[in-house]
Amino acid sequence: MTCWFEGPLAAFDTETTGVDVENDRIVSAAVVVQDAPGARPRVSRWLVNPGVPVPAAATQVHGLSEEHLQRNGRWPAPVMYEIAETLVEQARIGRPVVVMNAPFDLTLLDRELRRHRASSLHRWFERMPLLVLDPLVLDKHLDRYRKGRRTLTDLCAHYGVSLQEAHDAAADAAAALEVTRAVGQRFASRLERLSPAELHTLQAVWHAAQARGLQAWFARSGTEEPVDPSWPLRPDLPAAA
Repeated sequence: MTCWFEGPLAAFDTETTGVDVENDRIVSAAVVVQDAPGARPRVSRWLVNPGVPVPAAATQVHGLSEEHLQRNGRWPAPVMYEIAETLVEQARIGRPVVVMNAPFDLTLLDRELRRHRASSLHRWFERMPLLVLDPLVLDKHLDRYRKGRRTLTDLCAHYGVSLQEAHDAAADAAAALEVTRAVGQRFASRLERLSPAELHTLQAVWHAAQARGLQAWFARSGTEEPVDPSWPLRPDLPAAA
């Protein structure tokens, strides 16, 4: 029987105007689909004119200037619909979707859907849940005592995955997918018997534990910085309040 890390996977990634999921905007996104390890991936890309200023600091990260996005990007509303529809298709056929640091990208997509489509990510997946694999959560849980940073670049170096164009949505998505396969292979004895649905549920538990540990570390360091334990999507702030 084929293990999940040897079968079909998809991956989703975004580039944004910043790191505030409630207020920043998506400027580019990609969904990468790979039917098997080593197979040629199929890539869907979107370039978005966010309709708001693009900070110079964000442009330095992903190389997408405000002028370029205004000239070449599409309006957000149809793009967010197409992205959600593409992810729903993955859910419909039961293909797991890799999202590195899922609460960031998926929450941003949720807020953009609310902003431009008067919808939410939950509504898109009411009938068919999205099965998410987050290499950051998996790596932290399975190799919890390893020291050092765990950005996508760091994970690629650790697992021997090539990352040619960091901070390009398609390149990052493809790299995160390969890292997830590598994590599965390295820890096959602990993961091969788990289905993607079981692993999705477990990751929510693991992420919550990781968030509590980080919150405790912040408290010991005298830093008052809240850490959200929600995964793979942060709750809507007005509703939570």
